[in-house]
Amino acid sequence: MDLATLVGIIGAFGIIIGAMSMGGSVTIFINVPSMLVVFGGTLFAVLMKFEVGQFLGALKVAAKAFKFKLDSSDELIEQIVDLADAARKGGLLSLEGKEVSNDFLQKGIQLLVDGHDPEVARNLMVKDMAKAISRHEQGAKIFSSLGDVGPAMGMIGTLIGLVQMLSAMDDPKAIGPAMAVALLTTLYGAMLATMVCLPISDKLALRAVQEGQVKALVIDALVAIQGGQNPRVIQQMLQTYLPEGQRKMDED
Repeated sequence: MDLATLVGIIGAFGIIIGAMSMGGSVTIFINVPSMLVVFGGTLFAVLMKFEVGQFLGALKVAAKAFKFKLDSSDELIEQIVDLADAARKGGLLSLEGKEVSNDFLQKGIQLLVDGHDPEVARNLMVKDMAKAISRHEQGAKIFSSLGDVGPAMGMIGTLIGLVQMLSAMDDPKAIGPAMAVALLTTLYGAMLATMVCLPISDKLALRAVQEGQVKALVIDALVAIQGGQNPRVIQQMLQTYLPEGQRKMDED
């Protein structure tokens, strides 16, 4: 579980709900017509921008904003150095059956064991990496669109509420509910964008960068192993993917 995402969303909603409760009953902020305009309207408006499969896929990808296991780069480098050492001593076939923690690395090792041409193996791995990054970027784009459309639907709801209020000025009892729709739709739209959609969009963009870095490390390592490079040279090359301070620590 991503602690930052979990704490962030709980903290944001906790502060808003706390502020609402301090001013009176939280139930006054619940308005079904406003919810329908903002949440329903936003979903359908954004659906028009994408295919159904892309839209539903984004919801699945969004789970990675909350739950995402990223392999430690330094631990991955240690495993790769061991694999490179084994390959140099016993050949690429000696890697068959080796268990590693990273699925992408496991797939690459199988390509080496199967004897694929270096260029073919590299192209297959690069395409795999590109597809993974594309999924994250597509999800980020859809949630960014939700964040853009949400406040706009809130403004549409506000206009609906104002029209209803102005058309019922002769009935004081109708002014309150109409005003509630006018104000709450703006609130819902702002909360949807600021506290849910845009943060998830940014987190998915971060996931794309993180996963891309790990997979690029693996691809460079596999090319070096297949080329028969010295394990220590491979280790030094891969340490460029580590933060500078951590890199110096490892070299010492």
